[in-house]
Amino acid sequence: MNKIIDKNSIRDEPDTIINAKKIFNISKDIDVPCYSQPDQYVPEIDPNYHFDEETTLAILAGFKFNRRVLIQGLHGTGKSTHIEQIAARLNWRCVRINLDSHISRIDLIGKDAIILKDGKQITTFNEGILPWAIQSSTALVFDEYDAGRPDVMFVIQRILEADGKLTLLDQSKVISPHKYFRLFGTANTVGLGDTTGLYHGTQQINQGQMDRWNVVTALNYLSEETESEIVNSKISNLNESFLNKENIYNMVKLANLTRSGFKNGDLSTVMSPRTVISWAENSIIFKDIPYAFKVSFLNKCDETERATLSEYFQRCFGELLPEDWLSAIIEKQIIEPNND
Repeated sequence: MNKIIDKNSIRDEPDTIINAKKIFNISKDIDVPCYSQPDQYVPEIDPNYHFDEETTLAILAGFKFNRRVLIQGLHGTGKSTHIEQIAARLNWRCVRINLDSHISRIDLIGKDAIILKDGKQITTFNEGILPWAIQSSTALVFDEYDAGRPDVMFVIQRILEADGKLTLLDQSKVISPHKYFRLFGTANTVGLGDTTGLYHGTQQINQGQMDRWNVVTALNYLSEETESEIVNSKISNLNESFLNKENIYNMVKLANLTRSGFKNGDLSTVMSPRTVISWAENSIIFKDIPYAFKVSFLNKCDETERATLSEYFQRCFGELLPEDWLSAIIEKQIIEPNND
């Protein structure tokens, strides 16, 4: 576990350098500035995390060269976690903000508040997360970037520039960003709205704002072998020899069948790596692979598509799912009473 330094200590410039090739197991030989000690805003390290090389290079460019990096990809692929795990190994502060529809301009910028001081009520300005983060060596991550409200997005637009200053109109104050402030974003779409039907609530993003992201990279599904290794590592603490490597490989194989089915128009739902991990965990909990599949994924799917999923299950595990699982309404035969 990371040693936590005093939360009141001031973090300024990185005080050491690491070699990314050794730490992240990538082919590029890059030296990246980092901090020798974490503080309370540094994420915990997941020792089993697998780093995608292309995404890792993009994020490292963000940390080293102050690039604004947007990561796009389907759900459950680990976009935000990827940023967190790199920040954890750099001992770099990392704070995530989920841009749901309830996040307002006031939440980001701050607001006036009435407090008691020396027995008197006074009005003071409470800074939001944005002024605090921009003045420190913090990596700020906007999750669900394509779901943000338009008025909130325009607050972000100015700081997307490398030297973007934040103006607090209420305070008549202009904040210059810290030299080691970093900005990242994650999104399910590329700013053109939901074209798949999977991501209701996402918005089209102003192209003037999209143009301000220096690096846009995609993180989608990995190879079956790599994904199987990830699932194995995630359940290593739970596995009581109930699941073997072949079981997990077949789970990933079934997940890839759902992804192919979605591309071909046979399914309206896809199985993400996150769902595969949940399926594996639930299999160990219930000691039943088919039932765990039912509660982890099947029950989330349209009834008209469950027969297709049963066929996928048979291809991977050699058995069909029970007939009564394929419909929420079970038709039972009504036996007429015999009056004789």
